[in-house]
Formats: sequence, structure tokens, C-alpha cells
Amino acid sequence: MASRCSTLLCSTSRLATNRSRWLATEAASSSSAAAPPPPSDPKIGRIVDDISGLTLLQAADLVTLLKSRLNIQEIAMPAASAPAPAAAAVEEAAVEEKPKEKTIFNLKLQSFDAAAKPKIIREVKALIPNLTLIDAKKFVESVPQVLKENMPKEDADKLKAVLEKLGAVVVLE
Repeated sequence: MASRCSTLLCSTSRLATNRSRWLATEAASSSSAAAPPPPSDPKIGRIVDDISGLTLLQAADLVTLLKSRLNIQEIAMPAASAPAPAAAAVEEAAVEEKPKEKTIFNLKLQSFDAAAKPKIIREVKALIPNLTLIDAKKFVESVPQVLKENMPKEDADKLKAVLEKLGAVVVLE
């Protein structure tokens, strides 16, 4: 009997604790949810009420329409941890790197003239070491394929000219 009473007492005290927690959170939420002060202009109040009634898609459309009508430009928000002068320096460095020319290319065999197929197979066999004649034929027949990777511009241009002279369509990437 004593165990039943202690169990009943424990469950009753839990209910009382939970009820007091519920009441405490209700009081905290009612005090923190105080109504904001009314706007000084009733026109602004109507606008706020209208905007708060919009769906998310309608609000997004409103933002884009306001940006276009008020001529507000899109700006990239800087990272919260990065200081503004450092971000400006990074942007200037990125602008300076753009004019650099590409010096390393991949040579890609796009297509070839059917009459020139044997010549192109021989040239591919000569270009790629340890490639048998059968492997070179399979390589040429499975175009588009990268023929050479990481070639300097001068070598890539020379090889492109040779293959185009034989009847192949070659692209530098």
C-alpha cells in the first residue's frame, strides 16, 4: 500500500510541476508578446497590414517590383566575418586575374573526315605512347575524345594544325 501511495504522490507532484511550468511559460509569452506601438500615420498602418497578409510568393514579387520601380540595384552582401576593406581587396584581385590568357590547353578530337580516317589513326598512334593500332582505331572511332591534356599553347596549336590538315576537327579547351 505504501508503494501505491508513493506512486500516486509522485505522479501528482509531476502534474503540479508541469502545470506550474505551463503557467509560467504562458505568463512569459503573454508578457513578451506585447503589441507593438501603433504607427503614427494610419496610411503606414494600412500598408503594414496589407503586406503582412501577403503570401511568400506575393511578398517576393512585391520586393522585385519595388526594386525595379525605385531603381534599387542588387548588391552582394559581404560575409559577416569578413571586414569590408578585405572584401574590396579580394574583388580587385579577382578583376586583375581575369585578363590573364589561358596558357595550358586540352586538345579534343571532335570529328574527322571519313576519307582521312587511316591517316588520323596513325597520327593518334604516334601521339599517344603505348597505344596499339587497334586501340588507336577505337579511340578515333569514339570521338569526341580528349587527345592530349595540359599542353602549352604553342604545342597545342601546332598539333591542331597538323590534325586539321589531315581532315580532323580539333578543339582547344
